Formats: sequence, C-alpha cells, structure tokens
Amino acid sequence: MKRLCSMILMLAALSCLAACGKGSQTGQTDADSGAASRKEESVMNRSGQSKGNTDILVAYFSCTGTTKPLAEYAAEYLNADLYEIKAETPYTSEDLDYNASGSRANKEQDDSSARPAISGKVEDMDKYHTVVLAYPIWWGQAPRIISTFLESYDFKGKTIVPFCTSHSSGIGSSDKNLHSLVDGGTEWKDGKRFAAGTSEKEITEWLSGLGIEPFTAEEKEGETSRRSFDFEKKTVKLNSGYEMPLNGIGTYSLEDDTCVNSVSEALKRGVRLIDTAYMYHNEAEVGEAVRNSGIPREEIFVTTKLYPNQFSEPEKAIDEALNKLDIEYIDMMLLHHPGTDDVKAYKAMEQAVEDGKIRSIGLSNWYVEELEEFLPQVSITPALVQNEIHPYYQENEVIPYIQDLGIVVQGWYPLGGRGHTAELLGDETISAIAKAHGKSSAQVILRWNLQKGVVVIPGSSNPDHIQENTELYDFELTDEEMEKINALDRNEKHDWY
Repeated sequence: MKRLCSMILMLAALSCLAACGKGSQTGQTDADSGAASRKEESVMNRSGQSKGNTDILVAYFSCTGTTKPLAEYAAEYLNADLYEIKAETPYTSEDLDYNASGSRANKEQDDSSARPAISGKVEDMDKYHTVVLAYPIWWGQAPRIISTFLESYDFKGKTIVPFCTSHSSGIGSSDKNLHSLVDGGTEWKDGKRFAAGTSEKEITEWLSGLGIEPFTAEEKEGETSRRSFDFEKKTVKLNSGYEMPLNGIGTYSLEDDTCVNSVSEALKRGVRLIDTAYMYHNEAEVGEAVRNSGIPREEIFVTTKLYPNQFSEPEKAIDEALNKLDIEYIDMMLLHHPGTDDVKAYKAMEQAVEDGKIRSIGLSNWYVEELEEFLPQVSITPALVQNEIHPYYQENEVIPYIQDLGIVVQGWYPLGGRGHTAELLGDETISAIAKAHGKSSAQVILRWNLQKGVVVIPGSSNPDHIQENTELYDFELTDEEMEKINALDRNEKHDWY
C-alpha cells in the first residue's frame, strides 16, 4: 500500500512537472532554446549575464520545466544569481516513466545511496549567505540529484530556503530529510509546496514572509514590474517561461487575401507577434502567411482565442484552431471573454499545454472582479490578459492589479478602435507631443502603452502604417508627457466587452 501511495504521488508530480510545457530530453524548455543571447554560464542573473556581486543564490532542478519559472521568480525578486542543477546524463521521458519499475527515476528513488552526477558547478559558493533550493517532488521526496548538490558544497554558516513543486501533495518531509546531507551550522527555513503556474506574487510574498528580502527600502522603491519589458530585445518574459514581442499586429476585420497580405507585410517589416481569433474567421489566412514567410517558426509568436460558443467543447475547438493555423503549435491561446463553461475551457487549455499543443495561455476581457472569481478555480496562472486600452480608456487601476499577479497586460484597440481612431490621432495633446519628437500620433500612443508596460497589437492593412507601428524604440516619452496623456482618460470604452 505504501508503495502504491508513492506511485500515486509520483504520477501527480510528473503531471505537475509537465504542466508548464514540454521540455526537450535535456530538460531545457523550448523557450530557453529559442531565447536570444543567453550565456551558457554555470551561474546567471535574471538577465542571463554572469554576476559577481550578489550574496543570494537560487539553485533549481527542473527536468520538464515546471520548477524553472518559479525559481526565476525568486531570483528576480531577490536580485539573486540563478543556477540550474543539471544531470550529467540528462533525464529522458523514459527515465521518468513511473509505471516502469526499471526506469531510472524509480531506481534512484528506491536507492537511498543513489547520487546522480551533476553537470557543471557553482564556481564561488563561499560568497553566498543564502541558497534558495527548488525541486519537484518525486514520490513525496526530493530527487536524488538534490542530494548530490547538497553534498557537493560546504553550507556551514549559510541559510537554505527549500521549496518544491507538486500537483497535489505537500512538501511533506522532503525538506527535513535533506538536513542530514549537510554539515552542522546551517540554518534551514521551513519549506513550502507550490503548484504549477503559481504566480510570481505568491512566491515573493512567501519569501518576504520568511524575511528573505532583496533590496533596501530605497532600492525597492525603484524596482520596476517583475514582468519588465526588454526594450533592447523588444520582448517580455512571460510567466510561462517564453518570450513574447512587445509589439505586433492585430488581425480583427482582416479577411481573405487582405489578411494574408497584411500579415505577410508585417512579417517582412520585422513584426513577430500576430494576434488572431476564432471569431475573426482568419486563422487559416494567418497560418498561410506564417508558413510562407520563410521565417523560422520559433521566431514568430501567434496568439488565437476561443469564443464562448466554443467553451462547451473546448478540446474540439483547440484542435480546430491547430488545424486551421497549421503552424505546429500555438504560442498563446486566450479565452475571448467570460462566458458559460469558461473554467472548463481554460482547464482544457491547461491540458493542451501539458500535451505540447499550446505554449502559453491567458484571458481576454477579464477585469478585477472577473479575475478574483476566476483565478482560484484554475491551476495555471494566465501568462497574459488582453483588454481594451487606449488614452481615452486607460484602466489605470486594472493594469497594475494584473501586473502585480505576474501577468503581462496587452492592449487591443490601442489607437481607439474603428470609428474612433481619427479623433484620438487628432487629439491636440497627443499631436503636440508627436510634433516635439518628430513622430506620428500613432507612434506616441503606442510608445505610451509600452512605457506603461502594455504590449500593443495595432491592426492595419496599410503597409506604411504597419511599418510606422514598428518604429517605437528610437524615442522615449518624458514623465511630463506621460502624465499629459494619462490626463486624457475619459473612461470611454469603445466596445462592449
């Protein structure tokens, strides 16, 4: 019976491990393999560059990618170095097959003396006074590779802060059982279990509650959103572990050849984020443009959405979107707006993430009340919330609420929407700011969004406008200019969602 319970726990753990996306057999997620300019260092900071002045280390083992984003949240919050514990012989899917009694994971967990070799090492462990240790639960315990890590260094005088990822079981005795692996003189904080998709806010609140603080009060006051934009790379790191471009093209109302041509022009002009939806009736056209672009698939980020009339049969709807797009996988799938069976549909998207059909999931047209009701019912925190946002409808309370959950905000109708664009572009305040920068009103509005931490997806079929909407990174609005545009808010919504 005890063995049966262990096997059930193992199944739950492996289910959790897969929930944040399928990794390669080396344990590296697709998001990592496609990330630009990542340095292959044993220890890296949150931007991927080697550091030498921090005194906190976040060390994690994540063979299928679930533990990794939570470790990254901790590293970002603590301004810590990040070290991935990698097996010298990487784990394969067969190694992790709990049903096979002879699988590698089963053999290791059954053998208390097993110590899988680690590839690489922490070069200067002496400089760290605190080590945050993150691992998945295997049969209610830490994988044996964590034993290897702890026995490889001297932790005397240090503080170790353990946490685990698991679908359902708690941390149990897994953290306490690690204590004997290090010499005396080490302080251990009580560990905690987190589910796949745990928000960055929950991780940071837990660390703060333990007294593990990253900054002085002055430094903390200047700290930006955890989901900060990288204006050099023109991307933002999602809580799913993948990177998404900061600007793209929306395809609402673009149909048939117009859609194919518009998306093709956008791709030629450097746009790498394409937004479509079931209700736009153009997923097939978007897919055609992506396939014919000659651009590697992994460099293009495609978002689509399920409409409420699909929520009752979400699995069928997801497969339909995959077939129409015909681009191997979907980068981001959203629920178009709240509706009957929306939780059921979201859970189907969660399963599609585990199955490798979708990489990231999120919501569209969800606001504070809707999110407060919805989020406790799902397992994976949305990577994105997409709402109507423009200078006349700014959502200045909603945006920070979403961002504080570790969720990226994206704005549709950034230029006001059809029937309202001319008025917005002709606004005297915006026009004056545009003139001062030698830019168009559209570029000023889009830049205003970006500086507020809002990804933009303006729609257009005009090649010149598509080009114009990409030229957002060679100027910056002053604080005074930002405030002037903020003062234009009318709480004037231009669509019913």
